[in-house]
Amino acid sequence: MLKVRGLTKRYGDTDVVHGLDLTVRRGECFGLLGPNGAGKTTTLRLLLGLIEPDSGSIELAGIAVPQHAREARMKVGVVPQLDNLDPDFSVRENLLAYGRYFGMDKAAIAARVPELLEFAGLASKADAQIAQLSGGMKRRLTLARALVHDPDILFLDEPTTGLDPQARHLIWQGLRRLLNAGKTIVLTTHFMDEAERLADRLVILDHGRVVAEGAPRALIESHIEPAVVEVYGEGLETWTRDYADQVCLRFETIGETLFCYTDNAARAIDALKQAPALRYLHRPSSLEDVFLKLTGRDLRD
Repeated sequence: MLKVRGLTKRYGDTDVVHGLDLTVRRGECFGLLGPNGAGKTTTLRLLLGLIEPDSGSIELAGIAVPQHAREARMKVGVVPQLDNLDPDFSVRENLLAYGRYFGMDKAAIAARVPELLEFAGLASKADAQIAQLSGGMKRRLTLARALVHDPDILFLDEPTTGLDPQARHLIWQGLRRLLNAGKTIVLTTHFMDEAERLADRLVILDHGRVVAEGAPRALIESHIEPAVVEVYGEGLETWTRDYADQVCLRFETIGETLFCYTDNAARAIDALKQAPALRYLHRPSSLEDVFLKLTGRDLRD
């Protein structure tokens, strides 16, 4: 569904995207991750033909981009990072108006609307104004709107940012239904648990380059120790000096927390009995640990 080779985009002296290769197969969810400034937004704009690359090739849904970007976008649904629903239209009218952008006749759109409202859990809100919807409802409507022309591939830019856990889970359920129906999804997100749940494969970008690629579980197993013990509280400095090298394969102290990466969490927890004032959290390693190891913990603006 998507094939990218040697994609490069430069602004001034900075390579924002450098030699990017991607392949997205039909029916999979592909994650595009990276810290702020890693090149994700520029990559999405290149893939959709909104800007032209300096070099490289893009084939989207079998169509060359940017040469035939308009034709390619007819096969694509996009959920932008920020909702851009029309506040002057009702829920139903937003879907009807959007379908017309894709050349659909009124009868075809009207036939799709009940199915889309049911998918989004908004059947009872069909005539509601946008201002009457919660954040989760708006996000679900934006997703339903992207499906109005039955696209082959969906681009989702941080689809659950700002939503509460209940709304996030509803969005995830909808995305799984789309994948089960054979749709292809390209997902960007800052929620590593979201990528771990949804993505079949993913890439992590940093400074415009791919620093890791693979299935979430495979990346965790190949890049990070199997367990993490987070330690914090009074006496951390002393415990670190006396025990960290003995019980951790690798450790980092970030602020007032020590991250002990280990293949034997029981040994680290046993050593913590020597410092009862300390508190700890024991958990399996995650995609977030991989992400931070590869891209660093420094704040990006």
